[in-house]
Amino acid sequence: MAITYDYYRIFYYVAKYRSFTQAAHILLNSQPNITRSMNNLEHELGCRLFVRSNRGVQLTPEGEKLFVHVSIAHEQLQEAEAELTGDRELRRGVVSIGASETALHGYLLSRLGDFHGKYPGIRMRISNHSTPQAVASLKSGNVDFAVVTTPTGVCRPLEEIHLKTFREILVAGPQFFPKLARRTVTLEELSVLPMVSLGRETKTYEFYNQFFLDHGVLWEPDMEAATTDQVLPLVKSGLGLGFLPEDFAGEAVRRGEVFVVDLKEEIPERAICLVKDGGKPLSIAAREFEKMLRKESV
Repeated sequence: MAITYDYYRIFYYVAKYRSFTQAAHILLNSQPNITRSMNNLEHELGCRLFVRSNRGVQLTPEGEKLFVHVSIAHEQLQEAEAELTGDRELRRGVVSIGASETALHGYLLSRLGDFHGKYPGIRMRISNHSTPQAVASLKSGNVDFAVVTTPTGVCRPLEEIHLKTFREILVAGPQFFPKLARRTVTLEELSVLPMVSLGRETKTYEFYNQFFLDHGVLWEPDMEAATTDQVLPLVKSGLGLGFLPEDFAGEAVRRGEVFVVDLKEEIPERAICLVKDGGKPLSIAAREFEKMLRKESV
């Protein structure tokens, strides 16, 4: 007869309370079944675990040794059950996200606030990356999923799920107002003007490089910024023109710190999207957050 987990569970309660009767009461079992199970356990282990007397049940030295290990295992199992219960009820857990800056400000931040308000016990770990870096973190298993902007360049087993479309605008500082305001500008004209862009390792750089090439113009920005929030100050300072999401540049436009340049060629629409590994199971908390993101997609 193989030793089952139930035998050790019964042993734990008999040894803890030094009573077959008490163990039977706690386990909602009969005392004869408890006694029979402990007899079987002693037989399988080849030693006595209990000494029964009128004064109750005492552990033998072998029983004491076994109880030390069984107690540790029992406590760890109880902790594991409590953790799983907390995960299942969304009272605890961790969600790790790799996010590009545009995706973070343009979509993710408000959803993070809603999710945290609903499930305050769940910890959120946000890594600010470029799209390629966020996708690489997903592939290496460092994040549950990535929230980034197109183009992502992903292929199976990764999945790309669009959450929100957005458009970018071309903005310039007041220094360029006399030359560029109130008229339409072409990409050909931009090729001889100073431009500010994200670095060439980003998908945004790749996007605009292709956009310019599609119209027979070279994309050669004069200044490369590490993050999107660095582009706007550089544009404000007159160091060049820059492409930015409408939501990102809107406030600066309203304040007159920059103005929108009317571009002849239409800038293609882009999207904020969720990228996940279809072959990797998500935790309960991560699945719930993904569900919220997809439900609120526009």
